[in-house]
Parts: sequence; C-alpha cells; structure tokens
Amino acid sequence: MQLTSFSDFAFRSLLYMATLPQGELTSITRVTEIYGVSRNHMVKVINKLGHAGFVKTVRGKKGGICLAKAPEEIGLGEVIRALEPLQLINCGEPYCKILPACRLKQVLTEATNAFLATLDRYTLADMLANNSELKALMIPAETIE
Repeated sequence: MQLTSFSDFAFRSLLYMATLPQGELTSITRVTEIYGVSRNHMVKVINKLGHAGFVKTVRGKKGGICLAKAPEEIGLGEVIRALEPLQLINCGEPYCKILPACRLKQVLTEATNAFLATLDRYTLADMLANNSELKALMIPAETIE
C-alpha cells in the first residue's frame, strides 16, 4: 500500500505544527519552505486538515495555522481515514465478471483493517516522543546562526 502525496504532506505539516509550542501559529508558506513542497498543494492539504478538525486556521494580519488538538489527541489512523480513499478495489465499475466468486475484496479489506489497526496505536505525540533529532530539524536555519 502506498499513501498519496496528499497524505504524505498532511503528516509532514502535522508533525511540524506538533513541534511548535502549544497555540503558536505558523504559516502555510513556512511549512512549504521546510519541506520544499508545492504551496498550491499544501494549501489544499491544510484546508482538508482544517475541515477534518486537525488544524485550526486563524485569519487576519496576525493569523496562521496551528494544531486544533493536542498531538496526543491526533491518531495516525484517524488522519488516514480522513484523507485517503480506503476502498482499495471497486468491484462495481466496470462490473466484474468474477464478483460472485471473488475473495480478493475480502482479503484487501482485511489488510486495510490491519494497516489501520497499526496506525491506530500511534499519535502525533508518539512520533515526537524522545525524538530530539526530528524537533531539531524543524528549527529554522536563521535561528541557529
């Protein structure tokens, strides 16, 4: 199974925001600079994360984005469910001739559930716990000098 770049960018942005002090705002521009990704794509990602309740957006001159929940409250499985089309196979379009006897959909559903069960055991906080190396990589270069 391979996640879409959309989910990849979503996890990256959530991880960055999780390293910030609680309530501190950042910008989409800052997130795109850190990861070197397309701003247009990141705008869509942040918008979706906002609608899903993971990111809070603040409008205005002193606005920005931040986590809407504590990192301990954001489960990795929850993020994937909100972003990914988890139906791995569509047996209805076009109609599949072997549908009445096929067991593949059942196996793929079982595999997807196992994948999600593993992700459900972890939160954003787990990705940061005892991970000073990750936190250090998020510090802007201009503050180090």
